[in-house]
Amino acid sequence: MLVYIAGAGAMGCRFGYQLSKTENEVILLDNWSAHIEAIRQDGLLITGDVEDRVQLPIMLPTEATRQADLIILLTKADQLPKMLQDIKPIIGKETKVLSLLNGLGHATTMRRFVPEENIMVGVTIWLAGLKGPGHAHLEGTGSISLQDLTGQVAAVAPIVEMFNQAGLKAQYDENVIQAIWQKACVNGTMNPTCTILDCTIGELFGTESGLNLVQGIFKEFIAVAKAEVGNIDEEGIWKYIMDASKKAASHYPSMHQDLVQHGRKTEIDFLNGAVVFKGKRVGIPTPYCQMVTDMIHTKESILGLR
Repeated sequence: MLVYIAGAGAMGCRFGYQLSKTENEVILLDNWSAHIEAIRQDGLLITGDVEDRVQLPIMLPTEATRQADLIILLTKADQLPKMLQDIKPIIGKETKVLSLLNGLGHATTMRRFVPEENIMVGVTIWLAGLKGPGHAHLEGTGSISLQDLTGQVAAVAPIVEMFNQAGLKAQYDENVIQAIWQKACVNGTMNPTCTILDCTIGELFGTESGLNLVQGIFKEFIAVAKAEVGNIDEEGIWKYIMDASKKAASHYPSMHQDLVQHGRKTEIDFLNGAVVFKGKRVGIPTPYCQMVTDMIHTKESILGLR
């Protein structure tokens, strides 16, 4: 199988690295020139739970020409339309395209470029970080849940098997939309708050006021999720968030990595901002999400990112 990883950031490097250990051909796509040059020259350096260096092909999205069997979207949410436009030549009639992006609403964008029957959406709880160009830091364990939008379970089975061969612990999930909301709840409570406060997840959850802030955001996510998808396991998602906060206590979430550590725009509009937008449509107030969205946008503006 020819697999492109569209977005070779921290998670893209993790997936590219682990999939490269299977018999499939893996190509990374990214627009960060220093990252591309470092991997081309010295290979991808892996540290953390694994210490390794692997040669992986990497190129600009516009340089890809061979039609893909599978494209895994791991770009930033606001970069998704441009990425799909740039890789349009490698999306064939049989090409499966899987979004593992953080946030909400990506299938709508994908439908502009990919036939409905070839779209898959999913969620992953694997962790990764970038220490610099060509250097990915991997730690902890995770899993992947994915679903084909038209219910073609048999067609997706080889992809699930491929992920499991790479040790990525994948499963087909007919309720993946709820899983996406669950992941959005995790990111929406941890990402902007740790970014604004410049703290780790453990530091945020280790204070009473920090926990109160998390609970306020969580209740807004749940209210909007119930309005959109109906029944949702509020108690189970809260437990999941608390468990995740313990497992990743020393971790700076991805939004912190983007804005604080690397001075890049965030995905706030596809997390808390999306909840504000959806809440307005159904008449649900979302003051906590509005506040953190405004604060992140303010910081982006101060840094000249908007």
